[in-house]
Amino acid sequence: MDCALCSSVTAEFSTTHKRIYHRCSNCNGILLHPSYFLSNTEEKNRYQAHNNDVTDTGYRNFVSPIVESVLKKYTKKHKGLDFGSGSGPVVTLMLQDQGYDVQPYDPFFDPNKQALERKYDYIICCEVMEHFYNPAKEFGLLHTLLNPKGNLYCKTNLYEDSIDFNSWWYKNDSTHVFFYTKETLHWIKKQYQFSDVIITKELIVFKK
Repeated sequence: MDCALCSSVTAEFSTTHKRIYHRCSNCNGILLHPSYFLSNTEEKNRYQAHNNDVTDTGYRNFVSPIVESVLKKYTKKHKGLDFGSGSGPVVTLMLQDQGYDVQPYDPFFDPNKQALERKYDYIICCEVMEHFYNPAKEFGLLHTLLNPKGNLYCKTNLYEDSIDFNSWWYKNDSTHVFFYTKETLHWIKKQYQFSDVIITKELIVFKK
């Protein structure tokens, strides 16, 4: 099976919960075998079960590192995209409440294709990249949509070799199909010609 990100050959890595995962020796990503992907209907139903309530204090605190980073670097004159904004576009609304120009886009809940025909000073990808069936295509699109010197803010749980994958809670969501390591992020930086990638516990920032 070829890697969905870098197209290199992968090797079987784990079989758990009757699902097979492969690992790429090139970009070091971990991917679910496509035979276990959900249908569009099943995927949408799973997302609707997520508790992304725009008034939920816990979730607002969870996304606050992205919101605070945008508020610190950008002004109301800059244009932003919330890519994969979900059934409850919390990040979009939190920034719009501050007067920021942010467009939501979600293939299931806000499929505004016109939003993908513009350029943005910053793009937000909060708990989305682990859902990419085709990460090569999606990161290519995100890089294209970003203005020069722009930032791509991502949030996901990274895998490290110290983690026991078979008992790792993050893989148990049936819509999580691709998992990243720090090595994977640096491969993305190089492949898509981002100038830098900043990796912290709470946030991943690709700089164009």
